[in-house]
Amino acid sequence: MDQQKHEARQPIIGRRDFLVRTAVAGAVVPLGSLAWAASSDTSASQTGSMNTRKLGKLEVSEIGAGAMSISGTYGPAANISDGIRTLRTAHDKGVTFFDTAEVYGPFINEELVGEALAPIRNQVKIATKFGFAIDGTTDRDSRPDRIKRVAEASLKRLRTDRIDLFYQHRVDRNVPIEDVAGAVKDLIQEGKVLHFGLSEPSPRTIRRAHAVQAVTAVQTEYSMIERSPETNGVLATCEELGIGFVPWGPLGIGYLTGRIDSNTKFDPKTDLRANFDRFSPENMAANMPIVEFLKQFATRKGVMPSAIALAWLRAQKPFIVPIPGTRNIDHLNENLAALQVGLTPADLTEINAVLAANPVHGGRMSPMFMEAVDVDA
Repeated sequence: MDQQKHEARQPIIGRRDFLVRTAVAGAVVPLGSLAWAASSDTSASQTGSMNTRKLGKLEVSEIGAGAMSISGTYGPAANISDGIRTLRTAHDKGVTFFDTAEVYGPFINEELVGEALAPIRNQVKIATKFGFAIDGTTDRDSRPDRIKRVAEASLKRLRTDRIDLFYQHRVDRNVPIEDVAGAVKDLIQEGKVLHFGLSEPSPRTIRRAHAVQAVTAVQTEYSMIERSPETNGVLATCEELGIGFVPWGPLGIGYLTGRIDSNTKFDPKTDLRANFDRFSPENMAANMPIVEFLKQFATRKGVMPSAIALAWLRAQKPFIVPIPGTRNIDHLNENLAALQVGLTPADLTEINAVLAANPVHGGRMSPMFMEAVDVDA
């Protein structure tokens, strides 16, 4: 990328001290600003060390950071300054892969990520997404002209001249995936996007898109308690085609942190889990044996449950890069402890035996959100 062109592009944010109601969670949060001493990219010696993995041809840290929860969705939105500080601390500890989307907020999460990463932009990879109509519904809109407009708007909010990984957030059944891939291919040829991704696609959709424009990464929910990618062909298709796999919800949307139990309540005004079948009181009680085992296993290893959950995911395939989300630096440290956990074959056998003996109760998400998940007919 032309460095002079990159430096010449001015940050375009412009919406300061305003309130934005999140389209997904309904939380109202102010967009603030956090002063940071660094005015240019931090030198490599100042960042933490971490091994990398390949998503297709895109090289990223072996654990990434999801920014969505900073702007709400699973509980009230975080303080913006705290969110920015957490993202910058993640980079200090070696994280180079950050995930956001235009619909988170909407828009406010991209602005937060843009502000947090602007001083270190050339050291990180930013993934964002297009594809929701953002009209108060969960409708999709992946018309090629809209994809290109979204890319331009995201570039401004992210304070950058390129999007490292541009996902279709959900498959739009009204737009052929070949047209979607073609639109992103145009953006790649223009240098505004570097890599193409798909979120919650079916194997058939992956293949059709990949035939037009190489798919770098597929993102879908995957964790110890949501293992559908192992059986629906998505993980196998990625392995066959050399596509990276990025699990969202790698901590079971909270289950695998060990911090919730059958008495935990979720506010329907700020937390999507209040409407998810898996988080009903009866299903949470039924799933507690998995959580209790994980807590005991983590104690034996000297870490928190989240570290074991992430270490287990990383052990499944070498092209898997989970993106746990947090707005809390203590939780960030707990997550990154996964890098120091060595799960032996005996460990994995023990974990998998417990998971097999304790089927997960409750479906993934609410029917409204599951309707947007692409499946092969």
